[in-house]
Amino acid sequence: MRSARAETFTRVIDAVFACNGGFLAAGDALTAPVGLTAAQWQVLGFLEDGAATAAEVARRRGLRRQSVQETVNRLLRNGMLERLPNPADARAPLLSLTAQAREAMGELGAAQVAWAEELAAEVPEGDLEVTLRTLQRLRGLVAPPRA
Repeated sequence: MRSARAETFTRVIDAVFACNGGFLAAGDALTAPVGLTAAQWQVLGFLEDGAATAAEVARRRGLRRQSVQETVNRLLRNGMLERLPNPADARAPLLSLTAQAREAMGELGAAQVAWAEELAAEVPEGDLEVTLRTLQRLRGLVAPPRA
C-alpha cells in the first residue's frame, strides 16, 4: 500500500505531465506564425546563449538525444541552424543560430512575454516561486548533474 506522501508525489508527476502537454500545445500555437514548433523553439532558445552540440542541448534540457537530433536536423534543413567546427570533438559539430533563427526568436519574444504575463497573473507570485524551487529540487533528484 502506498503512503499518502507517495500518493501525493504521484499526483504531482501526473500534474507535471499534464502541464507539459499544455505547455507544448501553447508553444506550438505561439511558434506557428514563425514556422516553428515548440520543440524547435526549445532547441533554438538554448542556443541563443551560444553554440553547443546536440548532446549538450539534450542533456541540459533533460531530453532524449535522439529526439533533439531529429529536431536539429529539421532546423538545419529549414535554415535555422548552422554547423560549426568543434575544437573539442570533431565528430560532434557545434550548432549555432542563423540570422533567420534570430529573427524568428525576436518575433517570438514579445508573444511569449504577453502569454507568460497573462498566465502568471492568475497565480500568486509566492506559489510560482515555491513551484519553481520544488521542480528544481525534483529535477536534481531524478537527474543529478553530471560531473
